[in-house]
Amino acid sequence: MGSDKHSARLLNTLKMERVRTILTHTYPYPHEHSRHAIIAVFLGCLFFISSDNMHTLIEKFSVKWWSMYACLLGFFYFFSSPFIGKTIRPNYSNFSRWYIAWILIAALYHLPNFQSMGLDLRMNLSLFLTIYISSIVFLVVFHIIFLALWYVGLVSRVAGRRPEILTILQNCAVLSMACCIFYSHCGNRAILRQKPSVRQYSSWFSFWKREHRHNTWIAKLIRMNELKDQVCSSWFAPVGSASDYPLLSKWFIYGEIACNGSCPDSSNEISPIYSLWATFIGLYIANYVVERSTGWALTHPLSVDKVEKLKKEQMKPNFLDMVPWYSGTSADLFKTVFDLLVSVTVFLGRFDMRMLQAAMTKSCDGTKREELLYDHLADKDKFWFDFMADTGDGGNSSYAVAKLLAQPTLEVSVDGEARPLPRGNVLLIGGDLAYPNPSAFTYEKRLFCPFEYALQPPHWYKNDSIAVDKPELPEGVKDLKDYDGPQCFLIPGNHDWFDGLNTFIRYICHKSWLGGWLMPQKKSYFALQLPKGWWVFGLDLALHGDIDVDQFKFFAELVKEKVKEDDAVIIITHEPSWLLDWYWSSETGKNVRHLICDVLKYRCKLRMAGDLHHYMRHSCTQSDGPVHVQHLLVNGCGGAFLHPTHVFSKFSKYYGSSYASKAAYPSFHDSSKIALGNILKFRKKNWQFDFIGGMIYFILVFSLFPQCKLAHILRGDSFSGHLESFLGTVWNAFVYVMEQSYVSFTGVLVLLVTAIIFVPSKISRKKRVFIGVLHVAAHLMAALILMLMLELGIEICIQHNLLANSGYHTLYQWYKSVESEHFPDPTGLRARIEQWTFGLYPACIKYLMSAFDVPEVMAVTRTNICKEGMESLSRSGAVIYYASVFLYFWVFSTPVVSLVFGSYLYICINWLHIHFDEAFSSLRIANYKSFTRFHIKENKDIEVFTLAVDKVPKDWKLDKDWDAEPKQTGVMSHKRVSK
Repeated sequence: MGSDKHSARLLNTLKMERVRTILTHTYPYPHEHSRHAIIAVFLGCLFFISSDNMHTLIEKFSVKWWSMYACLLGFFYFFSSPFIGKTIRPNYSNFSRWYIAWILIAALYHLPNFQSMGLDLRMNLSLFLTIYISSIVFLVVFHIIFLALWYVGLVSRVAGRRPEILTILQNCAVLSMACCIFYSHCGNRAILRQKPSVRQYSSWFSFWKREHRHNTWIAKLIRMNELKDQVCSSWFAPVGSASDYPLLSKWFIYGEIACNGSCPDSSNEISPIYSLWATFIGLYIANYVVERSTGWALTHPLSVDKVEKLKKEQMKPNFLDMVPWYSGTSADLFKTVFDLLVSVTVFLGRFDMRMLQAAMTKSCDGTKREELLYDHLADKDKFWFDFMADTGDGGNSSYAVAKLLAQPTLEVSVDGEARPLPRGNVLLIGGDLAYPNPSAFTYEKRLFCPFEYALQPPHWYKNDSIAVDKPELPEGVKDLKDYDGPQCFLIPGNHDWFDGLNTFIRYICHKSWLGGWLMPQKKSYFALQLPKGWWVFGLDLALHGDIDVDQFKFFAELVKEKVKEDDAVIIITHEPSWLLDWYWSSETGKNVRHLICDVLKYRCKLRMAGDLHHYMRHSCTQSDGPVHVQHLLVNGCGGAFLHPTHVFSKFSKYYGSSYASKAAYPSFHDSSKIALGNILKFRKKNWQFDFIGGMIYFILVFSLFPQCKLAHILRGDSFSGHLESFLGTVWNAFVYVMEQSYVSFTGVLVLLVTAIIFVPSKISRKKRVFIGVLHVAAHLMAALILMLMLELGIEICIQHNLLANSGYHTLYQWYKSVESEHFPDPTGLRARIEQWTFGLYPACIKYLMSAFDVPEVMAVTRTNICKEGMESLSRSGAVIYYASVFLYFWVFSTPVVSLVFGSYLYICINWLHIHFDEAFSSLRIANYKSFTRFHIKENKDIEVFTLAVDKVPKDWKLDKDWDAEPKQTGVMSHKRVSK
């Protein structure tokens, strides 16, 4: 009784969740055994390699081969460098790793000098594939049997959970690697025993005996080969002979004979490789049976604290990344191009949604004006409003700005004093709400999602609801004037017009809430009357860069009837025509100019726009006549990629007045430095460009494969002689492309036309042609050099009898020849397996090994073409040859094409000041984000504060203040104490 009471008291002092945590492990099934095994295998590999004689490697050093190694590994490293240490969605990084491993191993095992490090890649590769396939087959059969036992009820119900296929493949790969490394340094020796009672492994750690500790222990550490032999012969000795297990004797693979003096014809000792494999398989099966039969690992209850922590992790926003503008695989970009072509070629000038909006507006003038004019804010006191534009790109950058906009107060330092800036009563968004095209997905994920995380919509609001009678006010609020929460007004940008404004009307004009901001507007343009005689005109320029007649008529009548002589007007457009017209030497927006100069006259105090994703502010300094616009402000830093500022540094004239730059973010100097990233980071930021760039380079040199006469390059006596021959061959290849090739010449011609069109029309036609020719010439020379390097590497291997010796299926044929010698099978186990699988087992190994014979296929086919001509090659043979060439040429070309194209963009943006959009969209910079906050003072002046974020966070955590606050469902989010 005393013991029972004591136990009860003990349990009362412990929380139940803590007891559960103590009694159960917290690892989800499966365990990370494979990861630990990989570490052990890697450390063992380093140990065994270091135990070999390194001086042998140095003695066999050859500059030719090691330079080839350096070149080969360098290209493979630069190809895989964007994916090191991170996972990219879609999972192209994993594809890249497996692709690199496959192609690199296939190339390395044909090259010499690896055996001097104790590593026979050919033997290890063939052994790995054999063990890997065998392990997969064995474990799949085991899982089928185990599931059958579960089905008939002989094992626990939790066994019915299907195993992870990737876990099976990973475990099979690890144990196959372990077996291969063991074979590389210990072989498959069967250690013969003179007496059954004397076992080889009875002298474990014999070199640690006391009498040898001082005189031989240090010597054995120095002579690592002896230690390695001791490890192989004692620590990992075979488990015994087949006579020890008579019932299983027909299921063994035997070791090769290693003895002194006369040896028997066959070994009765079990292969150490086989015993190691069987041990790993047995451990896997035992671990799986125990866990699945008891359910111990599947339940893994967690403590309450860890459950709460897991929930918070799951609540982290899954924001989308910045749009990959140079992606060759993005369906969104192809849809964007298609929508733009349709909008420009079919509907532009023929159909305008703004005309439809005007036609659908009720005929009564008063009612019509109510749908476009909002004067409910005119009597507000202490009025603040915010402006941002070009949001809806990367989720992190958009949320960073939205989170700041949602804060009740932001405290900044003004003239050395802390100044609180209340949240704006109104948020104005200047277009381009989602990239790259307007769709339900992009609007919901790139626009609404960040704003809803920043400031939650009302609890009764449904995301899929349609607002029939706007504004839909909260319960208890009868009129829009009585609503004291933040409101939002938006205009569409050029990206919003790619689908003819359909998505904008659906999500903005027919929805009521953008997060916690109420959206009262019903059309794509609006007039907003603010306190103290201030007005905001939100203009919709569509894809024309100008307002239409009905829009002009509305604003002209409004100015005539409502806007007083001493009122001040802020005009918001998406495009900053003052900068773009100066840059492109054009004149757009004639109706807008007429509205500002002739209708508003001097009353337009400020023009604001986005479209350019930076911040710039210009103020009028001198004018020969009336100043039509006093200040010009661009702030497109709402979430989209960064645009340069130094390209527009020389802007100074607009509407006949002189302007001076008062602020630029980033600065002109920083902007030019950021452009350097095109050389250093283009491929890292635009890895999906690989699909386009690699294909272009391959087409440029397609007609040049194979190069049969390269021996003269290798016969030079000096480096300068080799280089001269190499460059001469490159020139001959260029002449061949221009004079005789069809496919490559067509590729060059198409690329040249594309490059010339790609150059902006800002410069003259002659300069465009000149720049395009230089651009294509750089790509063509790079492709020719890469082609010649690949062909030269194959030629060297052929001359040294490393390739083009055995034909197809070289690896499988070689392995079959050495398998019987090193892995005796006197009982015919392999023949029985082949018979039971109807020949599938050896066929799978054969064709899997043939995948690693890509260099041999290239060399054999190349030799046949050089001897008998291209006509001797069948159509299927040509497809196989060019596919094998492309596998390696793609790896070589993708880093180079990105480097050349990135250098082109850098030169153009910093030297010629062209390609400002292309050169910075490639960098996908999420940093340098900002918005502008305005305060209308009592004296009718307006204060302007631009708040910026230099570096956007990439990892978010749950706000502890928000998490601790009671979730009052009836309280609007803007009224809550913390956000």
